[in-house]
Amino acid sequence: MDNKSAAQFIKGKQVTVVGFQKSALDIAMECSTANGVGIPCTVLYKTEHWNVPDYFPWGFPLAFLYLNRFSELLVHKPGEGFLFSVLATLLSPLRWGFSKFVESHIKHKLRLAKYGMVPKHSFLQALNACLLSTVPEKFYDRVEEGSIVLKKSPSFGFCKEGVLIEGEATARKTDLVILATGFKGDKKLKDMFLSSTFQDYIIGPPNAAVPLYRECIHPQIPQLAVIGFSESVANLYTSEMRCRWLAELLAGTFKLPSIKEMEKDVAKWDE
Repeated sequence: MDNKSAAQFIKGKQVTVVGFQKSALDIAMECSTANGVGIPCTVLYKTEHWNVPDYFPWGFPLAFLYLNRFSELLVHKPGEGFLFSVLATLLSPLRWGFSKFVESHIKHKLRLAKYGMVPKHSFLQALNACLLSTVPEKFYDRVEEGSIVLKKSPSFGFCKEGVLIEGEATARKTDLVILATGFKGDKKLKDMFLSSTFQDYIIGPPNAAVPLYRECIHPQIPQLAVIGFSESVANLYTSEMRCRWLAELLAGTFKLPSIKEMEKDVAKWDE
């Protein structure tokens, strides 16, 4: 649907949006714009997230904290050696301090405590798991005026009247449910192959990340390179580096290690 058709489609409907990341927040804003306080949009979520209002905590660029060479020294990583390991340990208070600095800005600007939306995990954990997104401008103003209603629930179900929320005796009347719950990226990789053997190879074990050496070469399928699958805070930077690395590999500047060595490296990084 184009914007006009979508706005018309949700007009006058009681909408429940499931999820609390970028798409869910954007859709909820569109619904609240279309229907206002009279027909509020319900946002059903499982976990509070550190969604950021901007990338300038207390006026300081977030990139200066996390997107530079120095920030790499704060994190333990495989093959770092004794000196870098000691340095990462010594700098751990700074890592904690950066996280609290950003958290204080988000809590203050979005008034999270007022709405019971302060996450239980740290900003650093959210950053490491690539679970950051931006909050639409004036999102919590809409919550305050009542055109967006936040509902926390570990699970939900459907019924004739609408949505059954865990812990509530009566159903929440709903005409339309929009599931903004993400997608399974590994299924896209799996669907490239007709062979069930290669489908199993590409996905790897269920309790681990997709096994890609240097986040782009599969040890069991070395003729295939995958760019941009793994997440980071800024995918442009990491994808560019992988493209350059891949170009050197194709040019014959270096050769891949053995399958066993690649699998060992993948396991280290996964851990």
